[in-house]
Amino acid sequence: MKFIFTPAFLIILWSGFGVFAASPPGMVKTEFVFESAPFPSCHASTIVQTKKGTLIAAWFGGTAERNRDVGIWLARKVDDRWSAPVEVATGVQADGTRYPCWNPVLFQPSAGDLMLFYKVGPGIGSGPDGWRGMLRTSSNDGETWSDAKRLPGKFQGPIKNKPIELADGSILCGSSDEDLSPPPSWQIHFERTVDQGKTWQYIDVPQPESGPPAIQPSILRLGGDRLLAVGRTRSKKIFSTTSNDQGRTWSELKLLDLPNPNSGTDASTLRDGRHLLVYNHSTQGRTPLNLAESTDGEHWNAALVLESAPGEYSYPAIIQTSDGFVHITYTWNRKRIKHAVIDPDKLELRPIRNGVWPR
Repeated sequence: MKFIFTPAFLIILWSGFGVFAASPPGMVKTEFVFESAPFPSCHASTIVQTKKGTLIAAWFGGTAERNRDVGIWLARKVDDRWSAPVEVATGVQADGTRYPCWNPVLFQPSAGDLMLFYKVGPGIGSGPDGWRGMLRTSSNDGETWSDAKRLPGKFQGPIKNKPIELADGSILCGSSDEDLSPPPSWQIHFERTVDQGKTWQYIDVPQPESGPPAIQPSILRLGGDRLLAVGRTRSKKIFSTTSNDQGRTWSELKLLDLPNPNSGTDASTLRDGRHLLVYNHSTQGRTPLNLAESTDGEHWNAALVLESAPGEYSYPAIIQTSDGFVHITYTWNRKRIKHAVIDPDKLELRPIRNGVWPR
């Protein structure tokens, strides 16, 4: 068998027969952020474009999730190549105890330094043995980082997905807590900072005891003062909640007609006002990994299937860069981080009806 790669096609010549498999409409390219690394397991990637235009990805990596050697790793894309992974944060405490790190989130405010939020702690949740919200900043495009600072009190910053910057310059983060009592044991909330992480405001979201149990919001812009948040639940569907006042108050959660297998999602509003959502279109298992599009955040269209083979393809992150392209990173079988580049103007869309991905 002989493989010939061209920009648009993979041509497979086998026993004299030519089989032409075109790239899906809208797909520009896919690649791994790294081929080898000093850790066997990785998860929960994040991606950002800096003020200078540099792409940076980060994730947590170590022997396995929850293990004490898990730290935050980072790679920068320079001259169209990803740098080798570098560990930029660990959970080492003042007394020498080391805790695992979790869920990094990169964010570039319009004014100020690049921000790296992450969590440190022996276990998940908001209790004394749960996560501590941490923050490092970089003034040189992620080449070096400040000392770690713990966020005040119970604040954790963005729990998985990137924040948004509001018109007044404040940063609004989607956050959540786990292992709560009374129920629901999973509850989302929002955290707002007006001074780039020095002080914080906690914003509750109405969630009745009946649920749905929900975590890890992504924030979308609906125009004007209106915002929409969507994310992960234990109810086999993606949740949504809306705000009409720039995130100061939120509606009670409802379920969208999109499946969720209790796995992380991410979403982003494009400059033309459309919304893109990356998620596992399934009620169980973390495959396939899908990209959907919407103009109103309520009705969604199938856009791309990023992965469909058996395995785990999960915890995506999505941004639009200054050139208009969309960049997605995600966990690839807990072994590597994969990077996909999408041209949103070339996507071929088909309606998703009754939660069924169209053939």
